[in-house]
Amino acid sequence: MIDQVAEKVARRVILAFVLGGLLLLSYAVLHMFIVPVAWAVIIAFATWPAYRRLRAAMPRYPTSSALLMTLLLSTAFVLPALWIGMLLQSELALAIAAMTAQIKQGALVLPEFVRTLPWVGDALQGLLDELTHDPEALKAQLTDWVRRGSDQVVALIGDVGRNAAKLGFALITVFFLYRDGDRVLSQVHGVLRHFLGERVDSYLGAVGGMTKAVVWGLIVTAIGQGFVAGLGYWWAGVAAPVLLGAVTAVIAMVPFGTPFAWGSIGIWLLVTGNTVEGVGLLLWGALVVSWVDNLIRPLVISSATRIPFLLVMFGVLGGLAAFGLVGLFLGPVVLAVLMAVWREWIEESEFGQLTGVQPPAVEDTGGEQAPR
Repeated sequence: MIDQVAEKVARRVILAFVLGGLLLLSYAVLHMFIVPVAWAVIIAFATWPAYRRLRAAMPRYPTSSALLMTLLLSTAFVLPALWIGMLLQSELALAIAAMTAQIKQGALVLPEFVRTLPWVGDALQGLLDELTHDPEALKAQLTDWVRRGSDQVVALIGDVGRNAAKLGFALITVFFLYRDGDRVLSQVHGVLRHFLGERVDSYLGAVGGMTKAVVWGLIVTAIGQGFVAGLGYWWAGVAAPVLLGAVTAVIAMVPFGTPFAWGSIGIWLLVTGNTVEGVGLLLWGALVVSWVDNLIRPLVISSATRIPFLLVMFGVLGGLAAFGLVGLFLGPVVLAVLMAVWREWIEESEFGQLTGVQPPAVEDTGGEQAPR
């Protein structure tokens, strides 16, 4: 009897070592594809309803429908990115030249109502004088700032845009997810159910609900802020309002990022003597553009997932810092699973039985077998 127990334990230990070694080797082989696969899963999940309608229109051709959807998706990503990149490259040079020409015309002076502000007025004017006393040095400094900013932007979105091969791998993975997604999901669900039991349904429901809410919350908010900010740029007479609106939409993917876009443009209008336009744009940004973020994002994310928006915001910012751009979506999903586990423990604990605390039901947002 003792020998049988020892043999059984030895087999399990050997099996654990073998599985651990295989997992380490698999990570060494596949780690460079983790980010593209993560992007592919997020994109496929967010666009699955549209693909399902396309698949219904072509029921006998699953491969063709998956290929067509992937081509449409590639066009929707690549063409706008190329357009924005080309416009941004040309407009930056024009903007630097315009700023230098404005400075050469004379010293920039803040409006009277800004210069008379207590404590900050004189400091701001002194900073402006220090920056503009040498136009050529300022031009060199601006060029250096643009280069550094471009490097930081490239580093931020490098998971998708810097390496075309990674984008290609992500799109290839999306194609196979479209074609075989149902079968893959059922297999994953079966494996997880084997280890976690019935509770896997609530976890998958939390992942699905949070992924869809964050994806659409970020996208809808960014597009809304970019459009509204573009209207403000057009009213203020700023050159290339469409381009600046698109850039603002990209910056809006990060919570509280848009004030850096419309705020800097509004300040520039003020220092160049366009006081009415500058004040109007700053007011438009503070009262309209920012409130699009304050209203739409919490409404879409928190109402769909029943998770406090503060926790979602921490997940977005923390995920961005930890994983790069893909962390905008991974961070909140991780916290959503944590909340699902926490609520289940509360429900099953003695505290939950005594206090009657029940976790809110996870809504069915397209995931598999989301509990009611």
